[in-house]
Amino acid sequence: MTTMEFVSAPPQRAAALPEALGPATKIEVRDFNFYYGEAKVLHGIELDIPEHQVTALIGPSGCGKSTFLRSINRMNDIIPGARVEGRIAVGGQDVYAPNVDVVSLRRRVGMVFQKSNPFPKSIYENVAYGLRIGGVRDKEVLDETVQKSLQRAALWTEVKDRLNASALALSGGQQQRLCIARALAVDPEVLLMDEPASALDPIATQKIEELVYELKETYTIVIVTHNMQQAARVSDRTAFFMLGKLVELDETRTIFMNPKQKLTEDYITGRFG
Repeated sequence: MTTMEFVSAPPQRAAALPEALGPATKIEVRDFNFYYGEAKVLHGIELDIPEHQVTALIGPSGCGKSTFLRSINRMNDIIPGARVEGRIAVGGQDVYAPNVDVVSLRRRVGMVFQKSNPFPKSIYENVAYGLRIGGVRDKEVLDETVQKSLQRAALWTEVKDRLNASALALSGGQQQRLCIARALAVDPEVLLMDEPASALDPIATQKIEELVYELKETYTIVIVTHNMQQAARVSDRTAFFMLGKLVELDETRTIFMNPKQKLTEDYITGRFG
C-alpha cells in the first residue's frame, strides 16, 4: 500500500455510519513496526483508536507501550537509529509522510510525560509558551487562552491569584496539571499521556483521573499506565502489549472481566508482570 493510497482513504468513513456502530476512528495504525538500530521493538501493530474516548495501553515494563505512544507524535525521532515501517494516521493523515511538519503534528497531538516538566518560568508563561512560539502576541488572546487552559486542567481556582509566581513552586500534582494545561493551550486534537500519575500521591492521582475523564469530551486520549485499576477507572478501551506485540484490544470492561487471550488473563490476574 502506498502512502498516497493510505492518506486518501476517507478518514471520516466511520462518522457516516449509524451512531450505534460506534464513534469515528481518530488514529489508524496499520502494520506498524519500530526499530532501535537493528533491534525490532514493535511488531506489526494494528489498531484503531476512536475519537473522544480514552484508550489505555497496559503491559509489563519493556513491552513497547511507551515506544508506541511516542510514535504517534514522532517523539522517537530524536533517538539515534530509530526507524519505522508501516503507517500511523491521525485524522486520515499519515504522520510519517515526507511532507509532514513535525512541529505542526505535535501541536495536533499533545504529550504529557511521566514526570512533570514545567519550564522555569511563571505559571502564566508556561501555559502561554506554545502560543508565543506559534506567533501569538495579542495579550487578550493570551490571557483568555491561559485562563481557559487552566480551567480545563482543573487548576485555575488554585493559581488564578498567582499567575506570575514560578511554576516550580507548585506541588507535584499541580505541576502535572500545569503541564496538561500547557499541552491544551495550543488546542490539540489528541492528548498522549505517559503514566501521568505514577509519581503522584493518591489525592493528586484522583484529580488527574477525574480530569482525564472530563477531557475526553473534547479530546481523544491515549494513556500508558502500569496501574491496572487506573486503566479500569479511566479508559473506554484497553490495549494489552507484550514483547512489542499487541496481544488484545477491546472495551475495558471486556479486557478485565472476560479477556479472549490467555496471556491477557494471566497478566490481569497477576500471574506475571
